[in-house]
Amino acid sequence: MDRECIVASLPLSRRHWMFQSAAAACGFALTASRAFGIAGDGVVRTVEAIHQEVSFQATPKRLYEALTDASLFQKVELLSAAKNSLDLISHPARIQREPGGSFSLFGGYIVGRQLELVPDRRIVQAWRVQNWAPGIYSVVRFQFTAEGSTTKLVFDHAGFPPGTAEHLAARWHANYWDPLRKFLG
Repeated sequence: MDRECIVASLPLSRRHWMFQSAAAACGFALTASRAFGIAGDGVVRTVEAIHQEVSFQATPKRLYEALTDASLFQKVELLSAAKNSLDLISHPARIQREPGGSFSLFGGYIVGRQLELVPDRRIVQAWRVQNWAPGIYSVVRFQFTAEGSTTKLVFDHAGFPPGTAEHLAARWHANYWDPLRKFLG
């Protein structure tokens, strides 16, 4: 047996064991820091978020109403991709129109609270999908700006579970933007 094999087969001294354990822990910490984007100041810099800008042939008031009036939003739901997979009739949209008020959309699949409501300008919600882990809420923000005969909606969504960004981004189009366009004409 050569010398390296003999040394490798000997039991580790306490000092060697501590050194190797510390080196392994340091490597794990560096890998975890890179994976989660945690800097030395504890700030996470690699969190997923969604930013979408969409224009509608409607006034900010009409768009705001479509998103905050339960009877109007029910009509949007019935134009969405979710209409075939969720019970939208037995569980109609419920939307309370005051800060702190709750909402339940798409047959109860989406629930949350109104954080900020500025008529015809902005909606901010604590928003979650029912199958997320208990206590997990994301924040969605709808900002409306009139641009001639259209309204530009700037949408931001953050705080959702890792790995769900692509699915959520596609669902905003299929269940909100596309049916809103149809509804608003």
